[in-house]
Amino acid sequence: MFRKDLALILWKPRGILDESTVNGIVAFIEAVEKRNREPLNRFSDLSALDAVDLNFEFVFHVALGRRLSAVPKPAVKSAFYVTGPATTHYVKLHAMLTDYSPLEVALFTGRAAAAKWLGVPLEALSE
Repeated sequence: MFRKDLALILWKPRGILDESTVNGIVAFIEAVEKRNREPLNRFSDLSALDAVDLNFEFVFHVALGRRLSAVPKPAVKSAFYVTGPATTHYVKLHAMLTDYSPLEVALFTGRAAAAKWLGVPLEALSE
């Protein structure tokens, strides 16, 4: 989902987080970015996942691709709401691999803290 009024991309995957699911959201983000000139923050709510089926090589590849695509653009924030050890692990890996780039990645265990960091109303993250 894209909230133009908040310049915010919202994503809440369900089921199993796998390569196909991640590739889908990356394609969506890239399409929305092409249509908008302003920087777009992101909020990923990973609380509805049943499992994570990813590996280091894939996460490295995606993070590197996102890092390279962010270089010529203004900084954006990417907040991840995590509720389990598997999602926490992969978000920390993604954050580490995108460090020192225009993509600021942070993980949160509460939506309120994520909303504050993103500068959006809490209700926007619960849709």
